[in-house]
Amino acid sequence: MSETPAAPRSHRVTGFSPWEEQFGFSRAIAVGDTVLVAGTTAFENGLVHHEGDPYRQTLAAFEVAFKALAEYGLSAADVVRTRMYLTHVRDCDEAGRAHKQLFDAIRPVSTMVVVEGLIDSRMMVEIEIEAHRPGLATSLEGKQ
Repeated sequence: MSETPAAPRSHRVTGFSPWEEQFGFSRAIAVGDTVLVAGTTAFENGLVHHEGDPYRQTLAAFEVAFKALAEYGLSAADVVRTRMYLTHVRDCDEAGRAHKQLFDAIRPVSTMVVVEGLIDSRMMVEIEIEAHRPGLATSLEGKQ
């Protein structure tokens, strides 16, 4: 039986999703000066919010991701990459409108993909973000 490899030195944020423990992941992880935020949806406090509204679900998913970034002292202004996973192509314009509302002045690189489905069929949008701030790793030292 092989041992599980040690995780890279990093600073992790957990506690945003009931699936973190079940599936073995963290909401966000800082590696060096970069923070990676796992997929977020409009699911919060045990509820799927804004059912049937891709625009509001996109805004809500980014809000969950921004809460994770805030744990590192980062904000939307530090975001350098976004990924949006949509369950239907008809929702691209509404998800894109929400993205523009949040990131028009920032202009991170972005990917939008249509997928067959998400973990809960009421979820229409899942997003991931990456943020970067020079010197972040130094500021997190000692908080491990």
